[in-house]
Amino acid sequence: MPKIIRKLFPLAAFVAVVGAMFWATSLGTLPPAEFTFNNGTEPKSLDPAQVTGSPEGRIVRALFEGLYRPDPETLEPLPAMALTANLDEILSKDGRIYTFPLRSGAVWSDGHPVTAEDFRWSWQRLLHPETGSQYHFVLSAYVLNAAKYHAGIVDPGDPVEIELPTRARSQQLFPRGKMLYGKLLEIERPNQSGVAIEGESNESESKRKWIYTVEVDGAKRRFSQQPPPSQNIEKCLHLLLNFDQVGIRALHPYRLEVELKSPTPYFLYLMQFYVTVPVNRSCIEQYGYPDWIRPENIVVNGPFQIDFRRLRDRIRLKKNALYWDAASVDLQTVDALAVESSTTGLNMYLDGDVDWMPSPPSEVIPRLEGRRDYHSMSSLSIYFYRFNVTREPFDNPLVRMALSRAVDRERICKAILRAGQEPAYSLVPPVLPHYAAAKAPDYNLEAARRLLAQAGYPDGRGLRSIEILFNTSDGHRKIAEAIQQDWQRLGVDVRLRNLEWQTYLSTTRKMEYDVARAGWIGDYPDPNTFLDLFVTGGVQNETGWGNSDFDQLIDRATRESNPEKRMRILHQAEEIIMGEIPVMPLYFYVSTNLVKPYVRGFFSNSQDLHPLTNISVDKSGEKEDRRGEDGA
Repeated sequence: MPKIIRKLFPLAAFVAVVGAMFWATSLGTLPPAEFTFNNGTEPKSLDPAQVTGSPEGRIVRALFEGLYRPDPETLEPLPAMALTANLDEILSKDGRIYTFPLRSGAVWSDGHPVTAEDFRWSWQRLLHPETGSQYHFVLSAYVLNAAKYHAGIVDPGDPVEIELPTRARSQQLFPRGKMLYGKLLEIERPNQSGVAIEGESNESESKRKWIYTVEVDGAKRRFSQQPPPSQNIEKCLHLLLNFDQVGIRALHPYRLEVELKSPTPYFLYLMQFYVTVPVNRSCIEQYGYPDWIRPENIVVNGPFQIDFRRLRDRIRLKKNALYWDAASVDLQTVDALAVESSTTGLNMYLDGDVDWMPSPPSEVIPRLEGRRDYHSMSSLSIYFYRFNVTREPFDNPLVRMALSRAVDRERICKAILRAGQEPAYSLVPPVLPHYAAAKAPDYNLEAARRLLAQAGYPDGRGLRSIEILFNTSDGHRKIAEAIQQDWQRLGVDVRLRNLEWQTYLSTTRKMEYDVARAGWIGDYPDPNTFLDLFVTGGVQNETGWGNSDFDQLIDRATRESNPEKRMRILHQAEEIIMGEIPVMPLYFYVSTNLVKPYVRGFFSNSQDLHPLTNISVDKSGEKEDRRGEDGA
């Protein structure tokens, strides 16, 4: 190991070396992959509709391919399953209807063709309320009637689909049970005196007891999810808008039409997000969830397949010979290692066991700068804290603003992170060239004290103890400790609580927290990807905050075709949320990567996306490159 690392933290390095030795000895006679990278942790799922994190996303992007894929340098949408990205060829004059011609030669790894119906069925699965996808909004927020389908909103006169409780397996969503189709005639709301509730969209107990009268094949039938025992009412699992009413249509085996609610200038960027990839219907119907994603069962359409998977060790990928563009894929085998310790991962990289190490430990960043295998770039992403505004004292915006102004973000970036991160006082990162972010007031401890006193808590008196929640990570802990110290200067008693990742996610979704860390990587290069997270009731909001003016501005922006006017509207929306501080921006990420000089096709970009299709390995000059790594 290079001396520069040993000097930094000898004990940690010793432990990491031991860990790396364990990894090496555990491999036995396993031949090395052509390209190996540290994926950070064990992927929780490989179902594109379910995954939410970068470790899962890297694998899913290698296994599946949607309409478009990002250019590794510019992130501009490149044709993938779609034949062209030329808007003149695929977009209607009113900017609402996309007609995508698909590759007729693309096939699944089982040899069957990838068709427009695969997209339609996969997107219906994504939008189905029982799928529980956190990223359903990629479609539901934009596609005609998609939100209505996902939320289970129906109105008299609507064509509807009714799923009866006849599933073969309780955990099986698709294939569904027996389906009926008809026209909704009437909704009875037993506990609400028959009064309709406008905009009701939640799967509440009261709604589950609603009774729907539907005309099915010329006969009137009544359905409910929780029918009363004494009436002639049939039980159904779901009663939804007929999916034919949603703006997703397979016009031809190789022609897909998508109708939007309003023009969306960044829609093609959305179409390169992994949640929109098609999944194989026959595979899912045969094995069910979650067995369909097992290595021996999964059917894919991307550049790679799963060769094997060792839990808490690695996923080995192999080139998919049936991929439509297999000729351009250079790598034959890839290992994605589940190494949670960044120190262990760093030492594996330095010892030559890993070719790509994302996010090396912040402690060593100052020593890595200047090495030609170190890559750093401002990222389209933000680290922030959520306030639970449904709990006191966070229901008071003065308290939230006081806590925000008491946090020394500059100190966090320079003393803890040390990788070039920038203090954040806005939600939208400063990497978008045509947008000026609206900023919250900056660090000022005396102003924070005045705000807290104005809220009724001078020097913190009368303010209950508050808790900061974060998922288990040394970096998250250090940041929480720094904020704890800052808030203690206000006289606030602060406790820290860490949880394992899945438990942390569940806890924040259920709003069982005071203050919780969070982060967001932009799904597309537009301010909306950060701002629309916080519309009232948004699935990613998880603060309890809502503001009708903010919601209206976000909605106006989706309908505004003039780019300059649209950016001004989004700026107004950001001014509202930064004025009320339901979330506290802390810093903007910097993507940092260690990549061996013999690796070709790796480009730094603002979303830190590095498609394996572009990667190749050329070790012909490895000896010289290693000298360059060591700074010689």
